[in-house]
Amino acid sequence: MPELPEVETTRLGLLPRLRGRALKRIVVRNPQLRWPVPDDLETRLAGLTLDTLDRRGKYLLFDFGVAAQIVHLGMSGSLRLVDPDEPAALHDHVDWLFDDGSVLRLRDPRRFGAVLWTDDVARHPLLAHLGPEPLTPAFDATYLHAQCQRRNAAIKQVIMDAQVVVGVGNIYASESLFHAGIRPATAARRLSRPASARLAAAIKKVLAAAIAAGGSSLRDYVGSGGEPGYFQLQTRVYDREGLPCTVCATPIRRIVQGQRASFYCPACQR
Repeated sequence: MPELPEVETTRLGLLPRLRGRALKRIVVRNPQLRWPVPDDLETRLAGLTLDTLDRRGKYLLFDFGVAAQIVHLGMSGSLRLVDPDEPAALHDHVDWLFDDGSVLRLRDPRRFGAVLWTDDVARHPLLAHLGPEPLTPAFDATYLHAQCQRRNAAIKQVIMDAQVVVGVGNIYASESLFHAGIRPATAARRLSRPASARLAAAIKKVLAAAIAAGGSSLRDYVGSGGEPGYFQLQTRVYDREGLPCTVCATPIRRIVQGQRASFYCPACQR
């Protein structure tokens, strides 16, 4: 599933190409995504100029001034700039045609993504209750420690909760906990202030490294130009069950939490 680094990589790739461009048309081939594409999407947005392209958690926000388009890539979606003459494939559900000839195409094989619009981003139900962005000053040791003190759940589940902090997906949660020296099953309320500081710093470090690497391409994800991400080549614990820890050579272990695989080093993480 595209997580924060993959979505941010997409945003960074699209922004210089599309900012300041007027949207001419929207072609919807299949409106049946996770939520139906609104019938009035083109009516609301066609003719408007894209002021900027923002991101909130895993949601891309196309800011057209009087309205914003919300795009979520779901489980396996991607947004790519394609040649205007490139035929649409089976899972290419939506095209955006801009005044300079640019064509932005949504490919979503599982149709778990979303294409919506809103005139009030802050109050939209999908966005209103999200936690802080992890790469901003709002997410720090003080905030994380306070959130953990109120929760008995395992720390990995807590940092993957979008109401606590957005964008820390399964890969990045396992990697962050390794860098912080904390086992994924540790009860959140047991984290000390120093441990919270290590974890907040680790989350920032891991996500920044993933963005620099173009995200992770474990299944279908590609960037806005069709290129894969390479962060999975840098992982220390994720998907390395039985392999030696890169720090101490202890075999990496795998457990299941909330139907998701977690990986950790039993020696480095306490």
